[in-house]
Amino acid sequence: MRVIDLSSPVDANQWEPDAVVHKIMTPAEGAVHMSEEMKAHFGIDFDPSVLPNGELLSLDTFTPTSHTGTHVDAPAHYGTVTAYGEPRTIEQMPLEWFLRPAVVLDVRDQPVGVAVLEKELARIGYQPQPLDIVILHTGASEYVGTQKYFTDFCGLDGPATDFLLDLGIRVIGTDAFSLDAPFGDTIRRYQATGDRDVLWPAHFAGRRREYCQIERLHNLEAVPSVGFRLSCFPVKLVNSGAGWTRAVALLDD
Repeated sequence: MRVIDLSSPVDANQWEPDAVVHKIMTPAEGAVHMSEEMKAHFGIDFDPSVLPNGELLSLDTFTPTSHTGTHVDAPAHYGTVTAYGEPRTIEQMPLEWFLRPAVVLDVRDQPVGVAVLEKELARIGYQPQPLDIVILHTGASEYVGTQKYFTDFCGLDGPATDFLLDLGIRVIGTDAFSLDAPFGDTIRRYQATGDRDVLWPAHFAGRRREYCQIERLHNLEAVPSVGFRLSCFPVKLVNSGAGWTRAVALLDD
């Protein structure tokens, strides 16, 4: 079996709308920290200088949002009122959704509507099955780490989202920052037309029908259109609308 990483990094050196803060406690600082914690909580005195090189262990503290890097959106992310009852948070979602056969659709450089999906499915000769994971290859991942990653990508429209959900798909992925069109594009189209249907239709479809999104996938050119499984189990963040995932493709040799 080949395992191919499809995840984008969480890197404090890359540009993010919500900056990632990464603080490193060195092994030497960790030794002093442990000594202070043992004294404060257990009344035990310990001299860290007796450790080899005066070092114990390092400790990294990251401060990202739950939507930094490759992550899975839960229904609770889409809103508090749904047609199907109280929306579930990420730790409540069925694990069976996140280890499934996957299909990658090449939709680069075009808004993604039903006709685009149908054309691409016909090209690769595949009909998605219920609970398959459908992934949109928009090409946006080439901009990871830059501001363009958050402004230059293609989104999935409302009818196309329903088209996939009608097929029994419950997890839709993208290599872009969002499954919807860029925020600025969305707002400009609404201001120009007054049409509320252009406001985050892919996300808001999750208020009518329960499903999850995987956003910020990466390296999609390394996998075939079909013939692999995707493992994308979300981190168990209790009461969260999203959870990070190390998404990997599993290909049988």
